[in-house]
Amino acid sequence: MYINKESLRLEYQVEAKDAGLKVIDVLATSMNISSRLIRKCKNHKNIFLNHKNGSVNRIVETGDIITMMLDHDENTFEPNPIDVEVLYEDCDIMAVSKPPFLVVHPTKGHPEGTLANALSYHQYQQKQNYKIRFINRLDRDTSGIVLIAKNAYAQQIISEQMQADEVGKHYYAIVEGVLKDDSGTIDLPIDREAELDIKRIVIESGLQSVTHYEVVEKFENHTFIKIELETGRTHQIRVHFSHIGHSIVGDSLYGKPSEWIDRQALHCYEMSFKSPREMEKTSVRCKIPADIESVLKRLRG
Repeated sequence: MYINKESLRLEYQVEAKDAGLKVIDVLATSMNISSRLIRKCKNHKNIFLNHKNGSVNRIVETGDIITMMLDHDENTFEPNPIDVEVLYEDCDIMAVSKPPFLVVHPTKGHPEGTLANALSYHQYQQKQNYKIRFINRLDRDTSGIVLIAKNAYAQQIISEQMQADEVGKHYYAIVEGVLKDDSGTIDLPIDREAELDIKRIVIESGLQSVTHYEVVEKFENHTFIKIELETGRTHQIRVHFSHIGHSIVGDSLYGKPSEWIDRQALHCYEMSFKSPREMEKTSVRCKIPADIESVLKRLRG
């Protein structure tokens, strides 16, 4: 079991089930470390048994301590004084609330003023310095939870969970029209129609995309729903609901603009994952932002 809580040090106490194995085998199985990361740390002589460097083929006994030191990869984003709400933080993972209209990562069109720059400023205030590794991303106009890994190990573990569709991704949305069924699943493949298109479509040759939904509240011409993503394709929710004739309110790309809100009414309110070291289920929640609450107030009024 892991016995420490330091971002750049993984320290594991050998259990009875590991006794008689080689260090490298314990790293790969019980510690869940990728062969790529093991190789990198081995080359840098950053793997220790009972605090002594040596061969990764040494045999371990119950109670031995295996230590792996991770490289200190520095943050490279310029700090911008942008407030960011931290929803959850431990030695491996940070979860923050991304407000609408904030780009996640610098691009040619948005070299600064992004969530990455805000997180860099947060590090500066906390007197920390680590590479910002985004686990998930949200569209500029979608609000909600973004996960960040603080080290290469955490990035590997949570990314593997993402690829296996084991990370819970839950959204609220307000859609045009009244959904007939109170719950359902949209299982339709998605891809670009042409290689350079920003817009995605439902297309037979696309990647499998599965969206589950449940009605929270029905109005005269709109529906408030909660959504669980089984897969995580680009624009998946927006494409799926537009395709079935219920585009997200305010989605000017896949539907139409709204006089009530100047973005799509889509918010990631909960994400769940297994913590990298203990593999314990962790859930993070984020409250509905004011602009979506304002739309709901209008609809209820």
